[in-house]
Amino acid sequence: MADNREAVGHGRLSVVRTDTDGITVLGLDGEIDHQSVGGLTRAMSVAGAPEGRRVVIDLSRVTFMDSSGVNALITAFQSAQAAQGWLRLVVVRGAVLRTLQLVGLDTVVPCHPTMEDALASTRPGA
Repeated sequence: MADNREAVGHGRLSVVRTDTDGITVLGLDGEIDHQSVGGLTRAMSVAGAPEGRRVVIDLSRVTFMDSSGVNALITAFQSAQAAQGWLRLVVVRGAVLRTLQLVGLDTVVPCHPTMEDALASTRPGA
């Protein structure tokens, strides 16, 4: 099991990237808005990624997300699909989950209450 960690701070948002067994996990902490979304976009980028890119984004420590974050997630979802991969979200916080529900993103991108659930859904037969 390869585990490569990279931590990136973006003002009010920190991103910790972990690559394990072909799955990229992005742990976010803070606020996602027009000032911090650039760092998130770079961390989620699948440009030049191998086919079958699999990404889990942990939003459980995100306290605020505006339309910039929603748009970044939509772009990441579309890019992952275009690369024959997928995107899963871990969403615990009410405000962030509510934002995703208001725009209907929770019906397009699989949302899970815990990291364990998100990773379990990636296994065949799950």
